[in-house]
Amino acid sequence: MYSAPSGILSLTMKRAILVTGHYWHSKRKAGFHWLADALHRLGWEVIFFTAPISWLSVIRQDYRLAYPVLQEANRLIQVDQGMWSYVWFTPWHPANLRLKFLNQLCHRLFDGYSKFPLAAIEPIISQSDLIIFESTPALLLFERFKQLNSRAKFIYRVSDDLRLLGNHPVVLETEQHIAGKFDLVSVPSQPIYRLFEGLPQLRLNVHGIRPELFEQEYVNPYPSSNHPNLIFVGNSNFDHNFLAHASQLFPDWYFHIIGSINNLPDRPNIITYGELPFEQTIPYIKYADIGLQTLSYRPGMESMTNSLKIIQYTYCQLPIIAPLYLHSSRSNFCYYQPGDALSIQHALQEAFNYNRTQISKDAIYSWDEIIKQFIQTVV
Repeated sequence: MYSAPSGILSLTMKRAILVTGHYWHSKRKAGFHWLADALHRLGWEVIFFTAPISWLSVIRQDYRLAYPVLQEANRLIQVDQGMWSYVWFTPWHPANLRLKFLNQLCHRLFDGYSKFPLAAIEPIISQSDLIIFESTPALLLFERFKQLNSRAKFIYRVSDDLRLLGNHPVVLETEQHIAGKFDLVSVPSQPIYRLFEGLPQLRLNVHGIRPELFEQEYVNPYPSSNHPNLIFVGNSNFDHNFLAHASQLFPDWYFHIIGSINNLPDRPNIITYGELPFEQTIPYIKYADIGLQTLSYRPGMESMTNSLKIIQYTYCQLPIIAPLYLHSSRSNFCYYQPGDALSIQHALQEAFNYNRTQISKDAIYSWDEIIKQFIQTVV
C-alpha cells in the first residue's frame, strides 16, 4: 500500500497538479507560480510538477540548473503546508534539434517520452481533482495522466505559443491531437486564441496580478532625478537595437534592465541588474515612468501583447513602448518601427508626455479571480 509523506494525501482538501516548465523556487515568477499560489490560498493541496527537464537540459546549460533540481529529482518536496514541488527528471525529453533530419530521426524516440517512470507521484496523480498543463513538451504526459485519473478535470493553460518557443514537431502534433480533450483550454491573448478557435471549451483569460503585492509601500529604488526612468523586465528576445538608439537619443534618461540579457551597450544611462527575485522587481516597476516591451521579432511574437509583464506595467499605470508588430487594444501602448531611430524617438517622446491618469486598471484581474473562473468553468 502506498505510504504518503506527512501532510500529502489530505482527506479534506481538494488536490491540484500543475504541470509546468518552471521550478517552484525560481527567481522568475511565471503565471503558473501565481496559479499555484492562488489555488493554495483557496485551500487546495497543490503539487507543482516541473517538466520537462533531463540530461539534455544539462547539456544546454538550462537556467533551472542553478537551483537544486538534480538533488530534488523525482522526489516530492514539501515547500509549505499543503504545497509540494516535484521535479520530473528524465534521461531525455523532446527538444528541437534544429536540423530537420535530426528532428525526424528522433521523432519516435521523443514520442515515447511519457513512458518514463513517474515514481512517487503516480499514486498522487490518480487521486487528484484538477490537473493543469502548461504549453510545454510535458503535454506528451496528458494521455498517461488521463489513463491514471479519468475523473479529474483537465485544463490546458496555453501560457505561450509553442511555435514561438521552437518546440520539436512531436510536441506541436501532440498539442493538436489533445487540445480538444481538455475540459478547458485557457489562453491569455487574442493571437493565441485564434490558434484554437472553434474549440467549444476555449476561453480567453488574460494573465492576472497579486494586487496586494503592488499596493504595498516600497522604497523608491531610483535616485532623485528630473529625468525619466524606463524599466525592462525579462530574459529573452530583447531588442538590442532599440536600446542602442534610445540610450543615445536620450542620454539623460535612465534605462533599467532586469534579467539575464547579455551584450548590452556600455553607456552610463543603462543600468543592469541581472536576474532578481520577483518581489525585488516590484518597486522598479511601481516607481518607473515608462515600461519597455521592446522585443525583437520572431514568428509568434504577436502573442506577447498581453504578457504578464504588460499586465504589471498597466496595473502600475505605465505607458508602454513596444514594436509595431505588437499591436494591442490597450491605449497605453506607444509604438516604434524596429531599427528606425526617428520612430524610436517619437515613441519615447509620446510615452514621456502620456497622461498616466488615463490608464485604467479596471480590466485587470487578480490571480484569485482567474483561478475561480477556471474552477467554475470545469466543475
